[in-house]
Amino acid sequence: MRDAVIVEAVRTPVGRAKRGGAYLDVHPVDLHAHALRSLVARVPGLDPVEIDDVVGGAVAQAGEQSTNTTRLAALAAGFPESVPGVTVDRQCGSSQQALSFAAQGLVAGAYDIVVASGVESMSRVPIGSAALVDGVRADVAGPAVAARYPGGLVPQGVAAELIARKWGLSRTRLDEYAAMSHQRAAEAWRQGRFAGQVAPLPGIDLAMDETIRPGTTVERLAALPPAFAAEHWTARFGELDWKVTAGNSSPLNDGAAALLLTTGETARRRGWRPRARIHTATAVGDDPIMMLTGIIPATAKVLTRAGLTIGDIDAFEVNEAFSSVVLAWLDETGADPARVNVDGGAIAIGHPLGASGARLATTLLHVLERTGGRYGLQTMCEAGGTANATIIERLDS
Repeated sequence: MRDAVIVEAVRTPVGRAKRGGAYLDVHPVDLHAHALRSLVARVPGLDPVEIDDVVGGAVAQAGEQSTNTTRLAALAAGFPESVPGVTVDRQCGSSQQALSFAAQGLVAGAYDIVVASGVESMSRVPIGSAALVDGVRADVAGPAVAARYPGGLVPQGVAAELIARKWGLSRTRLDEYAAMSHQRAAEAWRQGRFAGQVAPLPGIDLAMDETIRPGTTVERLAALPPAFAAEHWTARFGELDWKVTAGNSSPLNDGAAALLLTTGETARRRGWRPRARIHTATAVGDDPIMMLTGIIPATAKVLTRAGLTIGDIDAFEVNEAFSSVVLAWLDETGADPARVNVDGGAIAIGHPLGASGARLATTLLHVLERTGGRYGLQTMCEAGGTANATIIERLDS
């Protein structure tokens, strides 16, 4: 039976969006192309003409990040014109879904060698850009969805507040988690844990993730005001206490990441080391108002399909869109917090939307290799109430 194995994985340092961020002048196609070139350069004997497809994720598919941006990135990377590319939109899980599609194509026999990747330039293509028409937000949901959810859908920050209330998460607990994310990420860079997975852009003065703040403390975070408080939300949902701030949320970021996948048989024949296999992958839908809780049923579903339990997983990467999301997931799953986002998460490292799934997979692979763990699970909450969950298995050979 055919399988899908990861041969190589690489990411850019994650940049801060706008406000003088390192990638402000880098076109998203070029940012993505750098990850693709860096990936191929790390695989001995690989000719890009052998790549059957580049499956890439991007969320804001508008402006400079539109018109099948993945195909354009492949061309910008210098890949032969015969190499196709396709751009996936599962919101924040776009490149994690790209990884799933790439693996499915390998198992089905549609691919022999394939790239899964992702990009987001929130500096140049701001969040929500794809919904704007002449500067006005379009009615993207339409009348049928409005009829099903009469109060309308909500911003993700409000969903994070609803989660904090439902799970009884205090402001202090949210801030403590956020501070820990920065501390873990800063320590990972100090110890050189990210060095082997990161490819800085030539001519760009950014060697490490730009939004990590090593000096972050709970006391400093406690001084930040709520980011999403508004009377009309209180009128609709009742008292929310307004605990979600810029400090316990992921920042706005730019970045790209890419993974090379093939079958185990092809890897052995080519002399490439299969580092991990895609064991099981799934996606679920969940309440679009709570929106960000899909990672809970997604985790349950992927474990059931894999025939594993939460205790079998050696390392987790749970996207830190907000502290409340990860803390609710921890409370529901009973996962060991010491195995979750051990090198920090998106609150510190950053969340370049369409690139985040591939970034998490890259980090998870390296964590398993460093610690000797066998199974890793990554999961991603997504706008609209969907979520992806993926289990990879580290290989010894």
